[in-house]
Amino acid sequence: MLESFKNLDPIIQAFIGTLFTWGMTALGAALVFTTKNVNQRFLDSMLGFAGGVMIAASYWSLLAPAIDMGESGSLPAWMPAAIGFLLGGIFLWAVDKILPHLHPNTSLEKTEGFHSAKRKKSSLLVFAITLHNIPEGLAIGVAFGAVAAGFPSASLAGAIALAIGIGIQNFPEGLAVSMPLRRDGFSRRKSFLYGQFSGMVEPVAAIIGALAVVFIEPLLPYALSFAAGAMIFVVVEEVIPSSQEKGNSDLASMSLMVGFTIMMILDVALG
Repeated sequence: MLESFKNLDPIIQAFIGTLFTWGMTALGAALVFTTKNVNQRFLDSMLGFAGGVMIAASYWSLLAPAIDMGESGSLPAWMPAAIGFLLGGIFLWAVDKILPHLHPNTSLEKTEGFHSAKRKKSSLLVFAITLHNIPEGLAIGVAFGAVAAGFPSASLAGAIALAIGIGIQNFPEGLAVSMPLRRDGFSRRKSFLYGQFSGMVEPVAAIIGALAVVFIEPLLPYALSFAAGAMIFVVVEEVIPSSQEKGNSDLASMSLMVGFTIMMILDVALG
């Protein structure tokens, strides 16, 4: 099975990888069918865990390979990674200011982006998690595109590890949307549909990332670090604060450490 996967076009590989991450988002959202309430400590620990996975993936799977690839160029090795990283953060900051969204564990009064009285809590929560998933999908697409481009520091196992790690952290994101909606009176079916919907953007973003790398190889170090910068912005601006707003900061912090460690092991062991 692995051999068959290795022979696929990198765009197809990226698409399959993000179908898995989308599936994990849906799996988390599906918990709404088994219960109406999830323990807040559990939810905050899962959000912290997701933050740890994203931080580890940003370095081990994206920034470190970007720096290695920069060594073969005419610029200092750190420059493409630094430029791409900052641009990724700036891009997410700009989108964050424009797109109306609501972070998990917060009330409608704390809606960010362009405010609208007609916006429902359901759509605002979905927009928030969708913001997460854009850089995650791009990261997976770029990782598989890097393998196809033949860069020594990029490996198929590393790209697969990235997809697995992001899939793991997508589980609590689906949960973070569906459970609050269920508590607010939505049906189980609607809560699930809204929860999994946020993951649909990842396959699209992955295809865009893979296409960009395959056809414009010099962009690769910038693309990898761009995805890393976008993910770090999401972690610092949303995931970590959301995990600690209900008073479970110690639990969320330790969960972040566990998530980071697991993703680091995955990337190093497989990559």
